[in-house]
Amino acid sequence: MKLPMRHCLRGIASRLALCLAAGAIALASIASTAASDSSAVHWVSVPEAQVKLDDKTPLAWNVYQPEKKNKKDKKASNLVLILLGHRYLLLDTRARAVYEVPLAVVKAQKDSFDSGDLTQQSRVVPSSDWSSRDVGPAEIVQVTLGDYGRVLQVSLPHPPDLRPFY
Repeated sequence: MKLPMRHCLRGIASRLALCLAAGAIALASIASTAASDSSAVHWVSVPEAQVKLDDKTPLAWNVYQPEKKNKKDKKASNLVLILLGHRYLLLDTRARAVYEVPLAVVKAQKDSFDSGDLTQQSRVVPSSDWSSRDVGPAEIVQVTLGDYGRVLQVSLPHPPDLRPFY
């Protein structure tokens, strides 16, 4: 039995409206998830970085910086996450502040971490004698930690300038 043309068009229109409504709901849920994850930071290891504590290299250490999605993403280029033994410290070089990071806050993945906002006033570590200098291929940040009473020095490599190769 053949259906009249009006009936077919109504069916198509109702299916189209249903698909559009489902798409709008999906987009709204994605947008709300992205808005709630706006403070989420993905930390990646900086392999060429170096750490010294009172001019000595610690036995266990690592340096992480926020992953840059594109060239213009300098949102958190002033943040450095440092592993010293079993302790994580967050350096904010712009605000000149050091924060202690509890292990429960960082979600480990392979060679990287995910975290939320780590800059909370309740976790501030006393620090003094901040200095930052550019030494050619790297930037050296030096700070005296108040709770250790020691000088922490972090060498962060500059990204290579590949403009001559374009």
